Amino acid sequence: MGGLPEGWAWSRLGDVAQWGSGGTPKAKAADYYGGTIPWAVIGDMDDEVLRETAQTITDAGLAASSAKWIPEGAILIAMYGSIGKLAIAGIPVTTNQAIAHAVPFCEVLDAKYLFWYLRSQRSRLISSGKGGTQQNISQSVLKQWPIPLPPLAEQHRIVETLEEHLSRLDMAEQVLRVNRARIRTLAARVANFAAARAVPANQPTAPLPREADTIDRNLPRIPADWSWERLGDIAEVVGGVTKDKKKQLDPDLTEVPYLRVANVQRGWLDLSHVTAIRVPDKKAKELRLKTGDVLMNEGGDRDKLGRGWVWRGEVKDAIHQNHVFRARVHGDILLPELLAYHANSSARWFEVNGKQTTNLASISLKKIRNLPIPVPPAGEQLEILQQISEQLDGLARAGTAVEVGLKRAATLRSALLRKALTGNLVPQDPADEPATTLLARIASERDAAKPARRAKPSREGARASSPRKTAVSRGRVAARAVTNVMAPLAPAPTHFPATSVQQELFDQ
Repeated sequence: MGGLPEGWAWSRLGDVAQWGSGGTPKAKAADYYGGTIPWAVIGDMDDEVLRETAQTITDAGLAASSAKWIPEGAILIAMYGSIGKLAIAGIPVTTNQAIAHAVPFCEVLDAKYLFWYLRSQRSRLISSGKGGTQQNISQSVLKQWPIPLPPLAEQHRIVETLEEHLSRLDMAEQVLRVNRARIRTLAARVANFAAARAVPANQPTAPLPREADTIDRNLPRIPADWSWERLGDIAEVVGGVTKDKKKQLDPDLTEVPYLRVANVQRGWLDLSHVTAIRVPDKKAKELRLKTGDVLMNEGGDRDKLGRGWVWRGEVKDAIHQNHVFRARVHGDILLPELLAYHANSSARWFEVNGKQTTNLASISLKKIRNLPIPVPPAGEQLEILQQISEQLDGLARAGTAVEVGLKRAATLRSALLRKALTGNLVPQDPADEPATTLLARIASERDAAKPARRAKPSREGARASSPRKTAVSRGRVAARAVTNVMAPLAPAPTHFPATSVQQELFDQ
């Protein structure tokens, strides 16, 4: 376990910043919302400077709730759900109760140093969360959280150097993300073999598919020796089994593995977790998947409609649930892989022909049987499939390289933060005022600023005090209390931090 560099000191977050949290005006009070006061929730925070909020409140809403003004430059941190999510207040702002704020004591703590330290502690803070469905931490946890404190001048140098390195890293990551998006776009174009082989307007094209009760927009002009078919004309398309909870306890029923929407991804099958279901033996035989079957999702989120891939018999005797369609191509009319590639390239068709409810999207069996399918000549299909596979393999290799680069960038980001917070990013300057000296001095100043305690009056004296004098006295005490709370001072440092934090910083 390592120690701190010369001139540094351990303290606690509650010793070096003024902490608080916000509140939420009554939701049904319309006059509390839509005013001119920015009111932040966790969704407004993205580890950047917060300059605007999605919601605002009125003066009445502010007065009727625990929300309070937070000054520009304060650090905001999420306590509920997305624990440790951060923002720097770029404007005076208010927040709800799920966000804590810290106003650093400027004589001892640089706000951005605090920001980056909290960012480095996110995983530890999440591990400290309590609760069931939604984990949370309290201000008490935050205030007691240890922080390695360099001299103030060194904090400024650390922040400047760290952000210079991180800005270059950000640019490199942005290039990688742009390339990742391009690779995905190219992969989608490659898989859309009909559009990739469309003929120009001055050349003959195959007739459009037969009329059906579907919206078929912008079908590509496929070559004249190809044909447009409806899925139901070239394949047997069936739905799956609906799970009956009552039957799952019947030992006389056959238990078989079955595939859900989560198993059927776009261009691959996720078989890491395949559940089982009890069904009558006849139903199990009817729905048993065969090699070459094409699986397509019937429901879920809108972007999941129609996505799928080819079954290769990976799990013996598997069937599929009712939200997954199975298409079994008749004979050798079309290679199953080409059918799957086309379905995965038809997201727009599924979107306009599907139905959307509040939470889910779906498409009927009747509709999906009318999906337009481009069918190349049998002699060309294998060559088309080989071209698609080769191009996708090349793009997959490029995508892997991008992901490796992004992982390395994340590792480098963590290493930079670790170096910065252990005194290894910038050199120490012996001329800097040590953190211990600064903390001790401002602690002394705070002690001197506290009013001397007065002796308690006797009961007779208390009775003799007039109501007016009592009210004046209470007002003076309250004024002094506010002054003490707002004073940018910190008590003496705590020299023994929590072991977990010290291990995170120094044990490598």
